Amino acid sequence: MLALLSSSLLSYAEDGVSTGYSPYSKCGIGNLTPAETPYTSSMGGIGVAMRNNRFINVTNPAAVTARDSLAFMGDYGITNNNSYFSQGNITSVHNTFNISSFVMSFPIWKSSAFMIGISPYGNVGYDFNIVNTDTQSIGYTGNITDNYAGTGTLYNLYVAAGVTFWRRLSIGAQFDYYFGNIEKSVDREFASSSYASIYYGSQIYLRGFGAKFGLQYEQPIVNDRLVVGATARIPTNLSGENLNIMYIQQSDVLTGIDTINVDMGAANIPLELSFGISYTHAEKFTGEINYSFSDWTNSGMDKISGFAVKNFSACMTQRINLGFEYTPNRTDIRYYMKRVSYRLGGYYKQDYYKYCGRTVDEWGVSIGATFPVFRWYNGISVALTYGQKGSVRNSVVSATETYLPIQENYLKVGVSFNIFDIWFLKPRYE
Repeated sequence: MLALLSSSLLSYAEDGVSTGYSPYSKCGIGNLTPAETPYTSSMGGIGVAMRNNRFINVTNPAAVTARDSLAFMGDYGITNNNSYFSQGNITSVHNTFNISSFVMSFPIWKSSAFMIGISPYGNVGYDFNIVNTDTQSIGYTGNITDNYAGTGTLYNLYVAAGVTFWRRLSIGAQFDYYFGNIEKSVDREFASSSYASIYYGSQIYLRGFGAKFGLQYEQPIVNDRLVVGATARIPTNLSGENLNIMYIQQSDVLTGIDTINVDMGAANIPLELSFGISYTHAEKFTGEINYSFSDWTNSGMDKISGFAVKNFSACMTQRINLGFEYTPNRTDIRYYMKRVSYRLGGYYKQDYYKYCGRTVDEWGVSIGATFPVFRWYNGISVALTYGQKGSVRNSVVSATETYLPIQENYLKVGVSFNIFDIWFLKPRYE
């Protein structure tokens, strides 16, 4: 059997809704989108220990209290993802453009605040084919072509609140509602017109309630400050409908064979733990490092119909993020570029699945900046991320084994509008 990426590899189904594209999204609920905005993605996706009253940090719910107690804050982001794929001597390109984040934050009372937002959590988007030319297995049917296609997004609608005690310890809680549709299908076509084509696939309608808790402790050190943070996302059971559909097509006539509502079983989003530490010097320089992990082995993504696919198996995922920010002079009134915040970061990740028993690794580097606009903390944040997922260097072609991984190189461009305004100041005079 010869597996090839067709020229239409990157043209996903237009009648579906997906916020991303990658052949690797064929597994489970697709590629996971980290909780971030262009503000944190420009620093490698950090945020567990970040406290900055100029921006909304969606990574740790405890960070919602790092704000002006009288201000309304908003962050609205869009992302353009340009990807280049290679497998063997086959290459292709694709790009997507989507809303990446929509979040608002308000004060509650004194040292407490809350935020509400929505963002993608899991993305499915792919379109490729596998051609079987082995005469010993295809017999008289001629070449058999399996066309694989998938589209859909699992969204996360969240509400979070936090409170700070003794001006140093902040705790927060976030309540999540996951919802979305995912469609995966295979259309098998035979070179001989004597055989009918076969279509089978899954339509999955997902929903689930979850929660995430976080804490941050801030320790002043003269003009500097050290912050340690941690988050815990509790396991979330996914429910809904899981329909398996099959029909045959011959001479433009469709004949339904079966539609089965499959038990969702133990499909779940597992426990995830994250830890981070940051250091800020004189409100000019900040550096942070994060580590997170989650065990998907018992998530059901490699066992339940509709989620499970051939050659994929769920496993432990872990991620390391490192980021820096530098602002020359936030209050400079003569030179605009000194008030710009410049950022740099990087990350390494092992994904939550294996392909043919091999881990799928991902790494990336990022740069970005926030350009002040108008007054207060209003600004436009820009983030550029270059990364790679999978590697053709792991290819194996021998008498006993054939393994042709897909290498995905991507360039993401994110832009967000940071809105800051004083809404809750009571007038002293009528």
